[in-house]
Amino acid sequence: MRTVGLFEAKQKLSELVERASEGEQIGITRRGKLAAVIVPARPELSMEEAFAQIDRIRSKVKPLPKGVTIKDLIEEGRR
Repeated sequence: MRTVGLFEAKQKLSELVERASEGEQIGITRRGKLAAVIVPARPELSMEEAFAQIDRIRSKVKPLPKGVTIKDLIEEGRR
């Protein structure tokens, strides 16, 4: 990942956005420390793709044991 300083990033923002849209990740530093990263945008999902992903996640979720509620789990986590 290439990094640029904040001042340079402000001067060349259009160029950096163009490079990110082509797949490059660009770090922006402030006072020598990484402050942000410009990354390519993810393509928007169609409704069918979104529901397919939801179904994949649901298929991996284990059901709660009988008699256990989500509230019980939340309370347990607070102890």
